[in-house]
Amino acid sequence: MSTLPGGRNTIERVARFGYGARGVVYLVVGGLALLAALGQGGRAGDSKDALRTVLAGPFGAAIVGLIALGLAGFALWRLVEAVTDADRRGTGMKGLAVRGAHLISAALYVGLAASAASLSLGLGLSGGDGMHDGTAWLLAKPFGRWLVALAGLAVVGGGFGFLGKAWRGDVTDRLALDAQARARWAGPIGRFGYAARGLAFLIIGGFLVAAAWHQRSSDAKGLGEAFALLRAQPYGSILLGLVAAGHAAFGAFGLIQARYRHIDAPDIDRVDDAAGEAARALT
Repeated sequence: MSTLPGGRNTIERVARFGYGARGVVYLVVGGLALLAALGQGGRAGDSKDALRTVLAGPFGAAIVGLIALGLAGFALWRLVEAVTDADRRGTGMKGLAVRGAHLISAALYVGLAASAASLSLGLGLSGGDGMHDGTAWLLAKPFGRWLVALAGLAVVGGGFGFLGKAWRGDVTDRLALDAQARARWAGPIGRFGYAARGLAFLIIGGFLVAAAWHQRSSDAKGLGEAFALLRAQPYGSILLGLVAAGHAAFGAFGLIQARYRHIDAPDIDRVDDAAGEAARALT
């Protein structure tokens, strides 16, 4: 049986663990970048830098191992969302776009989970710079320049999606909280976090478009370089501090989602059936 005590099935438990693990990662990312903005010795880096920092702390290997399991669970949940339409996005243009984004998210978090697992086992982070290497691989393919440009535009689109969600204030729609809690603390935390992620996505997408334009994989940069670009601007420490605090808020909102998000998780048998139907549709 896939159902566990308390009315929650296996996939729901895995999803909640995943939201929590993702939340911890972005809390560390934002905290380190905020310390850097304040000149307190932090490093404005990406998720892998955050994992290295956790690894260096007490019980680091065990904690990073748990994060790896959680991130793998989050990737599984994103896959389930995309394949089974667990959140009932529908088959319209917008719904399919969201489900497609969930598939991409699943792949990215599988990679991050693998990096975390490698660190926890003492193997280090292998494979070089994923952003640069992936861009270089695409640029070497037929129409690679256009594929990289499309990827960049997709990331930019995701950034506008995050910003739109922050502007509309509908970040708490799927939380099992009353109106007062949404308005007083959950909503502001979520909107701040989504706004910061949206800005970061716009910058990272711009880097990818520049890489396509110049046909240089070195122009493709990630979150750490996005933080560096913000810091290089006038009043850069303030800009970096705001975006860093927003990423910490995004992490905190992940912990809120882990506890309060409504997750209509299908049973494992239903997931198997949906995956089989999707595979048959592709053949």
